[in-house]
Amino acid sequence: MARIDDELEALVAMPDAALREEWRKVYRTQAPRLPPDLLRRGIAYRLQERAYGKMTPQVARVIASGGRAAPEVTAGTRLVREWNGRTIDVVATQSGMVWQGRTYRSLSAIAREVTGTPWSGPRFFGIGTHV
Repeated sequence: MARIDDELEALVAMPDAALREEWRKVYRTQAPRLPPDLLRRGIAYRLQERAYGKMTPQVARVIASGGRAAPEVTAGTRLVREWNGRTIDVVATQSGMVWQGRTYRSLSAIAREVTGTPWSGPRFFGIGTHV
């Protein structure tokens, strides 16, 4: 672990030309036209990826969502939402989400069906939001 820490620490003081050369080493391609700070971040990401392995898709989603993990809806949970005068009543099962007798793979699929536009299912049903 000390080796990766040393490599990351060395990036902090590295001048622009050295960063571009380091990029070439770790990515095996010409460095893009980016400011030094972004080059450092890209190189640090690749060094950590090599040391610890690639990020799982689940972790990438959490990071992309600003650090909030998607809320879990367990089988048997009932979600009710009013939308344009209609009551949307969904039940979570082991095989998916059931709405109007049809099973959907996700809450987002139901929200899209109800509204006709792309929606985050958890957001549509108010899951994980703080009021």
